[in-house]
Amino acid sequence: MLHTNNPIIKHKAGLLNLAEELGNVSKACKVMGVSRDTFYRYQELVQDGGIDALIEKTRRTPNLKNRVDDATEQSVIKYAIDFPAHGQHRTSNELRKLGVFVSGSGVRSIWLRHNLENFKKRLKALEEKVANEGIILSDAQVAALEKKKHDDEACGEIETQHPGYLGSQDTFYVGNLKGVGRIYQQTFVDTYSKIAFAKLYTTKTPITAADMLNDKVLPYFEHYELPMLRILTDRGTEYCGRVEQHDYQLYLAINDIDHTKTKAMSPQTNGICERFHKTILNEFYQVTFRKKLYDSLEVLQKDLDEWINYYNNNRTHQGKMCCGRTPLETLLDGKQIWAEKNLAQI
Repeated sequence: MLHTNNPIIKHKAGLLNLAEELGNVSKACKVMGVSRDTFYRYQELVQDGGIDALIEKTRRTPNLKNRVDDATEQSVIKYAIDFPAHGQHRTSNELRKLGVFVSGSGVRSIWLRHNLENFKKRLKALEEKVANEGIILSDAQVAALEKKKHDDEACGEIETQHPGYLGSQDTFYVGNLKGVGRIYQQTFVDTYSKIAFAKLYTTKTPITAADMLNDKVLPYFEHYELPMLRILTDRGTEYCGRVEQHDYQLYLAINDIDHTKTKAMSPQTNGICERFHKTILNEFYQVTFRKKLYDSLEVLQKDLDEWINYYNNNRTHQGKMCCGRTPLETLLDGKQIWAEKNLAQI
């Protein structure tokens, strides 16, 4: 009889013991639910190496030839510390811009080897580096250390076929600026390309919501010869009211733009704007308010415009349509899709 306290191989030893007790291999295999081949393999292992040979040893050994070179590996590790909030695909896309070519799965493999595979572990590595070397944190590192560990926003699936097919607009409360008062941001995001616009106001009214479209959004899409067909908003008073007496509703009607409202009590229906607000809070506002004291709306708007320009033209986006491209690249590629659909309808 074979005896073991190891739970991993206990059932294997039990199979051999049962066959010996019954004197019938077939019956023992039937009771234990295994094949006769399995029984004889276990029996051969015990005969050759004793009961400990039943412990499975992994047959897989790393294929070092498939690993990236050391310079690429070190670049991935350094990027993980410099930008701990970036995921594997964004890391791959950003490194490609620097001439370091490694796939998203390749990035994750390197992270796994160095215990960096999730945001929490990359933050821990950053904190250790700060403690050991006393480095000065970059803006991205400050933002990452303050970022929430869990994304608690739900984003619904939105039907969007090309740039301008559906825009998402929302109001974001920035805060209270000394000497200025309350500051509200009117936000617009094209749901296809993720091209975004943001403009600051001291009130949230229908006229400010319309001004945002008139000043930034429609001129931009007209420049690229793309129509704005529909805009999605929540049911706030700055967006909804009697058409004949509401500046925002009138503006949409004059420009032949359909207005779609989110489902009542379901802010996640406008999840694209909600997600953008989290990004702009983490990557712009929390960083800039630590570096600079603002005493006017104009100065803050100027810095916001610079960040928006970076977001649209240089920052790679991991969204469903962008797939690692910048919003501008996605818009230009999507314009071709719109042109083909437009020709098909003629």
